[in-house]
Amino acid sequence: MTRIRSIDIYAIALPLIRPFIIAYDTFREMPTILVRLETDEGVVGYGEATPDEHVTGETYWSTIEVIKHHLGPAVLGENPFSIERIHDRMNQKAKGVPAAKAAIDIACHDLMGKLAGQPLYRLLGGPSHDELVIPYVMSIQPPEVMAQEAQAAVAEGYGTLKLKVGTDVASDVARVQAVRQAVGPDIRLRVDVNQGWGYAAETLQALKHMEALGIDWIEQPVHADDLDGMADIRRKTAIPVMVDEGLLGDKEMRQITQKNAADWINIKLMKCGGLYPAVRLNHQAEMAGIRVQIGSMVESAVATAAGAHLSLAKKNIWSNEMVGPRMFAKDVADFPVTGDRIRLGESPGLGIAVNEETVASLMRIHVKLA
Repeated sequence: MTRIRSIDIYAIALPLIRPFIIAYDTFREMPTILVRLETDEGVVGYGEATPDEHVTGETYWSTIEVIKHHLGPAVLGENPFSIERIHDRMNQKAKGVPAAKAAIDIACHDLMGKLAGQPLYRLLGGPSHDELVIPYVMSIQPPEVMAQEAQAAVAEGYGTLKLKVGTDVASDVARVQAVRQAVGPDIRLRVDVNQGWGYAAETLQALKHMEALGIDWIEQPVHADDLDGMADIRRKTAIPVMVDEGLLGDKEMRQITQKNAADWINIKLMKCGGLYPAVRLNHQAEMAGIRVQIGSMVESAVATAAGAHLSLAKKNIWSNEMVGPRMFAKDVADFPVTGDRIRLGESPGLGIAVNEETVASLMRIHVKLA
């Protein structure tokens, strides 16, 4: 029987083409952690953890330590196909730490696909879609700068723009207005506040000015734990509402459903612990009549590929933001994106070839467990 015989942990930092500016932070590079699992047959699977203390409650260094000392030893000797047992063992070792668990989960799924000789989306039930369309994601900048960047993105062929906002209501409304005026009425706009406005009253004030701008949805305008505020906003605006940071796992999903707090949810593998729990969240959303987006913490080609396979496989996943590889000056693998389109092929597992020389050039720390 196939067993996991060794685990390598690579702490790296991916260089961004330009700074990524959101409501709560500015990133000039993206620290991330790759996990390499090898079976006793010599088959290799890759996973990734991209933690964020503002979202997942984990830091870069804590994630390395919890994989090294707790999660990694718990899964050595396990069959990668025993994914429910693996999650149970990880949960017994550590509460929370979803990004760390996602790294193990994704690597196990990569192994499953390779051992079965199938692309991962086939193991997840797909394909339900022929291809995936990604948006162009815009950092917080002055309105005129965002307007110029939006025009350039549209000229490159993007039909959907995601605007990061979350400073103050007046400035953020001006940003959205400037972009809409610059690109015209046919380009789709999505607005992500990343909890920046904080309260329902501020959000409703902003949305009153945005209702005529034709935005697809407003994402996480209030604090993550304020699902009552999200429900209040949803009752009082015609603009669809998306919960992101307010959704980690099953507990929050039940509350969102009970409170009628969202039209959309944003499932991120780093928030929920990987593909196995993400599939469960998607099923719950589908039963509740809530649409799903698969989001990204701006991850390398490894976790991006995992999210893309899931997005391709499930009909209730209507949107995805597998944009990380488009934002990096250097990545650990080539990713199949052309313009705003992702087309996954027939290669088994995640369908990417991790360049170990590139990993070595970006590496800060390497830990091996066997």
